[in-house]
Amino acid sequence: MTVQCNIDQRGRRARIVSGAITDACGAILILTGALRSELSFVVGGAVASVAGLFMIFEGVKGWCALRA
Repeated sequence: MTVQCNIDQRGRRARIVSGAITDACGAILILTGALRSELSFVVGGAVASVAGLFMIFEGVKGWCALRA
């Protein structure tokens, strides 16, 4: 599968910013879960961090998985 640019500069910027926010929220959840010994927080934070990193990848490449 090839990754072709299918979003404009505004969409790229939006994905990078929203990905960074999602990744930061995931990191906060992981930290909170580690401090409170709550596995559900850690798992939720890991999922959020992976989603945030994927959004950043989409923004850098200029590709949206939903539009592909």
